This record gives sequence, C-alpha cells and structure tokens, in this order.
Amino acid sequence: MAKNIKKESELSFPVQLNDDELKTKIDPLSFDVLRNGATERPFTGEYYESDKVGSYRCKACAAELFKSETMFHSGCGWPSFYAPTKDDAVVLIEDRSLAPRVRTEVRCANCGSHLGHVFEGEGFDTPTDERWCINSVSLILEEKN
Repeated sequence: MAKNIKKESELSFPVQLNDDELKTKIDPLSFDVLRNGATERPFTGEYYESDKVGSYRCKACAAELFKSETMFHSGCGWPSFYAPTKDDAVVLIEDRSLAPRVRTEVRCANCGSHLGHVFEGEGFDTPTDERWCINSVSLILEEKN
C-alpha cells in the first residue's frame, strides 16, 4: 500500500454533501457510519459474505471504490478487499481513536465519507498483504450482468 496518510486538516473533497439532504436518502446506520465514523456490528452487513460480481460504490456519492475481484473472505466480520479500484479512489487518514493503537482510516476520496479501515502486514493471503475492512452500510453494489 502506498502509505499516503493524510491529516484531517489537509483534506478537501470535490463533492460536498449536505448532511440534512443525505439523511433523507439513506438509513440512520449508514448515515452514522458514513458521516460520523461509526462501525456496523460485525457479521451483520449485507456484503459480509457476498460472492456477487460487480463494483462496490460509495453509498453517499456513488463513486466507484472496490471491485468484487479484489474481495475475499477474511473472517473479520466485515467485507474485505485487498485493494481499492484505484489508489486515488480513497483517502487514508491516521486514526488514533483507539489509542494507543493506531489504525488507518479509509474515506471516499470523492465525498469524504468514512468507509472503514485498512490493515497490512498481518499475514493476509492476498496479492497486497492488505485487508481493506469496509462497512457494508457504506457501500452499494452495482452488479455486473
């Protein structure tokens, strides 16, 4: 993973979402995850064990984030991918909310919505040795026919 981790103060996003308008378009849990950085309960998400083929998009702005070809079953409780669609599809931010543990938060590069976290070097059997642990409620699957 190209460790291009940003600070909150360095961030700007091309799409600015109005929270009040977004609340009318998505369910409360999705809003809490996307806009407040919450996490859905493990093993409960719609895409946790999905084998459907297609593109996973940001639920807030529809930007393409991940492809099903990079998805794998990690057993962590959330959908896992080994890489985003392209490096600039997401923004990485240092997350110290569980201090002293430091994690890397993943946000949509288009609108800034919280997606989940990325972990590396933990022995994942993937081409990148990474696990992009993403909340199902932050995604929409555009199935490929």
